[in-house]
Amino acid sequence: MTSEVIIDVQPKEISIALLEDKNLVEYQNEPREASFAVGNIYVGKVRKLMPGLNACFVDVGSEKDAFLHYLDLGLQFSSYEKYLKQVASDRKKLYPIQKATNQPVLPKEGSIQNVLKVGQEILVQVVKEPINTKGPRLTCELSFAGRYMVLIPFGDKVSVSSKIKRGEERSRLKQLVQSMKPKNFGVIVRTVAEGKRAAELDQELKVLLKRWEDAIIKFQKTTERPQLLFEEQTRAVALLRDLFNPTYDGIYVNDAEIHSQIHDYLSLIAPDKAEIVKLYNGKVPIFDNFNVTKQIKSGFGRTVNYKRGAYLIIEHTEAMHVVDVNSGTRIKKENGQEANALETNLGAADELARQLRLRDMGGIIVVDFIDMNLAEDRQLLYERMCENMKKDRARHNILPLSKFGLMQITRQRVRPAMDVAVEEPCPTCHGTGKIKSSILFTDQLESKIDILVNKIGMKRFTLHVHPYVAAFINQGVFSLKRRWQLKYGFGIKIVPSQKMAFLQYEFYDDKRQFIDMQEENEVSK
Repeated sequence: MTSEVIIDVQPKEISIALLEDKNLVEYQNEPREASFAVGNIYVGKVRKLMPGLNACFVDVGSEKDAFLHYLDLGLQFSSYEKYLKQVASDRKKLYPIQKATNQPVLPKEGSIQNVLKVGQEILVQVVKEPINTKGPRLTCELSFAGRYMVLIPFGDKVSVSSKIKRGEERSRLKQLVQSMKPKNFGVIVRTVAEGKRAAELDQELKVLLKRWEDAIIKFQKTTERPQLLFEEQTRAVALLRDLFNPTYDGIYVNDAEIHSQIHDYLSLIAPDKAEIVKLYNGKVPIFDNFNVTKQIKSGFGRTVNYKRGAYLIIEHTEAMHVVDVNSGTRIKKENGQEANALETNLGAADELARQLRLRDMGGIIVVDFIDMNLAEDRQLLYERMCENMKKDRARHNILPLSKFGLMQITRQRVRPAMDVAVEEPCPTCHGTGKIKSSILFTDQLESKIDILVNKIGMKRFTLHVHPYVAAFINQGVFSLKRRWQLKYGFGIKIVPSQKMAFLQYEFYDDKRQFIDMQEENEVSK
């Protein structure tokens, strides 16, 4: 199996696609100015206590106050609280955590109003991003995740991933990390640390300790509250940290800065694989070149087709996700309805496992498969679903089919499910139902080019249009593109983009910055 990561960096957003055998299996899209990410650490202020919920709301600078439950304060909250007071008491010299004394653990049956008060400063970490009407979910049990281990301040033990099965390897890793970690730190050894040398583990431990120290120094030096103390690595690097596999064949990115960050990160964790990071400079948009755009448009949406006319209908509700399996226009097999239902359901299990990863669907997922009478067929479907979900990194639980033919799945929910709009808005009428004559579209484009060249004075720019429109502009020996270049200069480039709707267009300067050339009466009111 070949695996490739494609990273599309745009001025306003960054998109990351993971391909397995050229098929899209994971997709992330985030605004570049996104202010929240799982893993960020803040010093916030308690805004409101909720004794009935045994929780509080904390101001961390978000639009909605973040939620912190008493149980998420952590057993070592008292140790954190005392240490922060010691750090804040001296703004010039940092009080080392190794000298801090551990305080009694917080009782599990306690009440939040006996621990916190309104206006109190606390150190918190985002564990869930804002979802729908809910603000971020917080914890006071801080952690710094690396490739091989997770560092936990004020922890006291070393834990090894249960996925490492060999007893001697577990003992080796535990003793090794125990000997190198400083006092008042706990460590969780991750699965990928299996077989790694002491030098590699020690190098990463030093990097994680430096992140903790930088966060505390920032807390010590600044008085502004709330304050971001530690920001999780860029989305591209964070995804690679958890996803990276030595069998990757290539990581392609179309931005020099992000390319440099990823190359540096891989040079640190896997020096022999640093060269698979490649800067993409092609004229065609990177997602179009790797056939990602087409897969996004066919893979998202309410209806998803898979084998021989069968399809899934996926509905998102506030409480859960509901999936209906339909045989569609499939031709029934000669040996009857049962065999036809089994084949359709097995194909649905394959596609559904991909959709869960692709859309990052979390919470409760209820799947209505086609009814099957034989118990062995229902068991086969359950085993197929469990096998498909082994590739999923998110924690999940799958129940066998109920007597109504429903399968219930729970999947870890950390961020909102991906919901990509695949229906294209009309770029010319904006919902009014009336458009200008399409034959005049190229005249409209030329007028924009004239404004850019003769009024604004821009000589080099790129015009992104639908592939059909690009083909029309480029057709012939003396094409429309050639006439424009002779009239306005050879700095004009035409790029076919599958992301564009039929009569949609976008201009970009030579630094790939978007140029807004929409007229006022073209914009939707």
